[in-house]
This record gives sequence, C-alpha cells and structure tokens, in this order.
Amino acid sequence: QVQVEESGGGLVQAGGSLRLSCAASASIFSGANIGWYRQAPGKQRELVASITRFSITNYADSVKGRFTITRDNANNTVYLQMNNLKPEDTAVYYCKLTTPPSLRSLEVWGQGTLVTVSP
Repeated sequence: QVQVEESGGGLVQAGGSLRLSCAASASIFSGANIGWYRQAPGKQRELVASITRFSITNYADSVKGRFTITRDNANNTVYLQMNNLKPEDTAVYYCKLTTPPSLRSLEVWGQGTLVTVSP
C-alpha cells in the first residue's frame, strides 16, 4: 500500500522560510505526479504547487516567485521550498500523489503538516 508523509511544517515569522518534504513509500514514485495543497481554517483546500513525473511544475499565482517545488526520485521525495512567507500562507499543507492508468491510477493523500506564519 502506497503511503505519503509530509514533514517540515512549523512556526515561522513573516519573511522567513520553510522547506516541506513529501516522502512516498513506493517504488513507483518516479512515475507519479505530486501536488502540494493547503487548507486554511474556514477555507477550501487549494493547489499550491505541483510537479509531474516529467518534472514540469505549476504554481498558484499567490506563491509564484516565493515557492519552489522540486523532486528527488532517488529518495522518493518532493520538496516545497517556501520563502518570504506571509501570514496568509498559514495553513495545513498536504501532499497528494497520483499516478497514470499505467501505474494503477492511484490517488494518495498525506496527513498534512501545519505551517503557521506570524506577523
């Protein structure tokens, strides 16, 4: 069974940085697409950044220029480097792994990691 686990959240002051990690327990990782989502209190979950199995990246407008998503297939891990954090970035950040039909059409969510940005 495929599992993903986020780590790296915490409390940081505005303007600071954090790096989140999303580790997967699967040898299919290199064939998976990974998305980072976040959900703030009282708001819907939104896509923050994604990286395909071909390392094509996509970012929400609100984080462009501040966040960078990268992947390390050798270690089954995707990173989200977050710089110049703002209080509005406060949320629980979730990692989602998906695979194409050739790899069982999986969709697996992690449990989330809390990011709190103080003013």
